[in-house]
Amino acid sequence: MSADALADALRRGPFHVALRTAIEHRGLSLARLRAHLSRIDINVAESTLSYWQRGLRHPDMHHALSAVRGLETVLGLPTDSLVVLIGPPRRNQRDRKPSASFAELVVAGPITSELLADIGVRPEQCNADIELLLTHERVTIAPDRSQGRVHTRLVGLARQAGVDRYIGVYHGEPGCDIARVRVSAGDGCRLGRVRRREIGMVFELMFDRTLAEGDTIVLSYAVDDESGIECPGYFRIFRAPSGPFLLQFELPAEDLPARCVQEVRVNDQRPPTLSQDLYCDRGFVASAYYPSVTPGIAGITLEWS
Repeated sequence: MSADALADALRRGPFHVALRTAIEHRGLSLARLRAHLSRIDINVAESTLSYWQRGLRHPDMHHALSAVRGLETVLGLPTDSLVVLIGPPRRNQRDRKPSASFAELVVAGPITSELLADIGVRPEQCNADIELLLTHERVTIAPDRSQGRVHTRLVGLARQAGVDRYIGVYHGEPGCDIARVRVSAGDGCRLGRVRRREIGMVFELMFDRTLAEGDTIVLSYAVDDESGIECPGYFRIFRAPSGPFLLQFELPAEDLPARCVQEVRVNDQRPPTLSQDLYCDRGFVASAYYPSVTPGIAGITLEWS
């Protein structure tokens, strides 16, 4: 890559072209570039650098200014040559609209907000810095028709540096004994504070490390509800647009429900906007797949007779 091509890229932009040209001019791999940045106390994930140079993500002036100045230093570029190219986010990035509130989506929303306040989390900021790329939940229905274990696996992307936890939320059925609901951490996290009230529970899942912007986190956890109430179905709350969601029910072979229905609802008081019958496979598992999810609740309804 010639010096003239680099000068032209810095003059014309856009940011990702200038950055990619500068990296090629220096002949650095992204791993080497990240290592050089670390030596000057600037921590940027290799995946973030990859997103930036390909134009898939755009550095934010407020949060990434020091990182961009560090890139200028490591790449031997004139001061502010990359900074002036940051500008506003590219139009093809997903707009970050405010997340729907818990109160908008579920009757138990006010309880959840109170529980979040108990651990110092503003409800509107709950998990706002994590973009859900993939959600997989597997619900076990016990022989007595009650809900057993809900095993959840998430793949998330840190929208900014400093994210160190995910806040889980669980709502039991009316009449449940929330004291008998247990949560356990799995991959990529450990259990932090847990708060319960009425039918609601919130809990912290602390990551093994603090994430840099653009880092991917994979975590899992399980909720065991021993209330013994007949399960009418299970729904997950989505407060913001999300990537694919796969929900699976393990059903009791000796007592299958009369009907399983995949549903999407605006909230738990409105009729479904999507309703589709599901069928069990040979392993007595019913699966509902959502290629993408918008704010609302998505899940499976069970009819036992």
